Amino acid sequence: MGLVTWEWRGRSAANGVAALLTSVAAIALSAQLANAQQAAQPADQQKANEEKAAPAGATLLDKILVISRTGETAIESLASASHVGQEQLDRRMATTPNEMLLGVPGVAAQADARRVSTSINIRGLQDFGRVAVIVDGARQNFQRSDHGTQSTFYIDPELVKSVDVIRGPVANTYGSGAIGGVVFFDTKDAADFLKPEETWAGSVTGRYESNGKGWTTSASGAYRLNENWDVLGNIVYRDYDDYKDGGGDTVKGTGFDVLSGLLKTTIRPTDNSELKLGWVGSSDGWNEISGGVPVNDVDLKSNTFTARYNITDEDKSWLDLHINTSYNKTNLDLTSLVPQNRFDPVTGLPVVLPAGSQSTFDVGTTGIDIWNTSRFETSGIAHELTYGGDWVGDNVKTGGTAGGDSFYTPSGKRNVSGAYVQDKLTWEWLEVIAGLRYDNYSLKDDTHDISGDRVSPRITVGVSPFESAGLAGLQFYGTYAEGYRSPSITETLISGNHPAGVSFPFLPNPNLRPETGKTTEFGINYKQNDILEAGDAFRLKAAYFNNDVDDYIDGVTLSAFDPTSGCPFGPGIPICFQYQNFAKAKINGFEMEGVYDAAWGYAGLSASIINGHTISYEGDRADLATIPSSQVTAQLGLRFLEDKLTVGGEVQYNGKPKGNPIAEDYTLVNAFASYQATDNLKIDFRADNLFDVEYANPLNVTTAGQPPQPVFAAYEPGITLKLAATMRFGG
Repeated sequence: MGLVTWEWRGRSAANGVAALLTSVAAIALSAQLANAQQAAQPADQQKANEEKAAPAGATLLDKILVISRTGETAIESLASASHVGQEQLDRRMATTPNEMLLGVPGVAAQADARRVSTSINIRGLQDFGRVAVIVDGARQNFQRSDHGTQSTFYIDPELVKSVDVIRGPVANTYGSGAIGGVVFFDTKDAADFLKPEETWAGSVTGRYESNGKGWTTSASGAYRLNENWDVLGNIVYRDYDDYKDGGGDTVKGTGFDVLSGLLKTTIRPTDNSELKLGWVGSSDGWNEISGGVPVNDVDLKSNTFTARYNITDEDKSWLDLHINTSYNKTNLDLTSLVPQNRFDPVTGLPVVLPAGSQSTFDVGTTGIDIWNTSRFETSGIAHELTYGGDWVGDNVKTGGTAGGDSFYTPSGKRNVSGAYVQDKLTWEWLEVIAGLRYDNYSLKDDTHDISGDRVSPRITVGVSPFESAGLAGLQFYGTYAEGYRSPSITETLISGNHPAGVSFPFLPNPNLRPETGKTTEFGINYKQNDILEAGDAFRLKAAYFNNDVDDYIDGVTLSAFDPTSGCPFGPGIPICFQYQNFAKAKINGFEMEGVYDAAWGYAGLSASIINGHTISYEGDRADLATIPSSQVTAQLGLRFLEDKLTVGGEVQYNGKPKGNPIAEDYTLVNAFASYQATDNLKIDFRADNLFDVEYANPLNVTTAGQPPQPVFAAYEPGITLKLAATMRFGG
């Protein structure tokens, strides 16, 4: 960490509490003034403010998808897409990224005990770029070889205004490799924060969490220099101790402190163009635990820089140009706190890693993404022709003391690029999307230079056959899409000997073939307004999918006694670990999400059921370890006091994945309340895991042990109460 972060970590908890209480005191004192200001407003001005605060007709599935190349909402998309907006994020009061994705069908998160580092799983696929995680247009490709999570990202939920998800390889216009799908985190803008009549505005938030005695302080400020230029800044500090699970036991190693920040400016050079420049960064710290005691101190710095430009012209239907450039750098320093018995990565012989030894993981990712959409008609058929290209380059540098963890995350460089063309044709009740994408990759280190390429097609047909009032919003669609994922640096080049416990070799495999995802999907979209009362709305999306991943890559254990395996005898046990291709992974499942929204409140239901297995070239079948729980999530919210008070809850059932003998079924119940006391003062409350259920994420269970040793990586938090106050001011 840098000096600033060390200063934060060095302060006592009392100082953090004092800072929070000072903020809350300021909020309380300011509330009286805010009430007086509101009372002094004319009645028509108060009404106008209320209307701006609660726009009519907004539903959870009617927000434009940030990652849509053609300006679609989730309900309009002929794909399995979800949008999580600011209202949903606010009531979730997320502490870590995985909490932002509650109830999104087909999506799970794996975080182990290291809560600030998250790996996203879509439809049973995760790690090594199978899911493209994007923050403001920047790919997050950090990876560290370890048990459990491999590819992780870092973003504070307080900085995020929306999350968009597209499941399956239909998302291949958003970058190479995303055979599982795309998750796009869009951070806050000044335009979302400032009211139309304001030149400047600020807010402060103080929050306490009972489990782990967690404190969060956040401050935001925005300024409108003129009607075409604004800026926003946000800083967040979190300080959390180890939490307790549902059994009342402290889960060691789950505490952390993190200092995060955001700077963004938006410039509108002309009426039809916009430039966004942004920085998102964080400095995190936590301890890694082994045998119940801290063994490693981890310091992580993540910085993402983005520039996004778009220009469109209603008089030039062929012009809707977007240019995104980005650079993400993640540096993780791991320092041993105690002497550790390890194995030399070259000889495999026992060594002692002295206290104070370091391992470093530095991953830099540079990206550029350019696309344009041209709109025109031919013979009564409307076309949205999108064409573009993208390039992402990873530069991985690792190092440290012999026997340290960094030797098992290889250094190297990988370049992945692609170009695509896609045409969306619309004629009355018929929509057709046809596209092709070309992918190319190269991967190299000091001794290897590997490359490959492929063309992947997509065809989608959607029909809206009904005209009657009740069925006019019903649409059916079918899709066939392919995606192409090149092997990662680690999968291809990992080498050395297993660092701890027992010694055995990791074998590189420069002959790995890329994965090809081939997905068939059938779904429905349904939207209807004014069903039971004026102004209400119902939205429903559901889909069945089947994904065959040819040449699926996974780790295998080889025997030194098999002369054909290539596994040598040496120090340690007579086995080797290597990433190899399987003939395929077969994954299928069902997803749905629906919401009914009316003046009195809303009710939502989502569900996902996923099954998957691998098939070897010899025909052997094995359960896929990354299949998440089947889930059903019900949500209910009620609005009172002219929409100033919202109370509600969530119930989520999680069914153990097939083939996972350790995982268990569990049901979680959450409750929340939000009260907009004045235009400028908001109070939020949330209770997670209300009945203190003891449970573990099956994705963690599968990486922690196999029968008859049901060892869990970490039980999840027990009951957690959250209370927050936010004071806003502006002029």
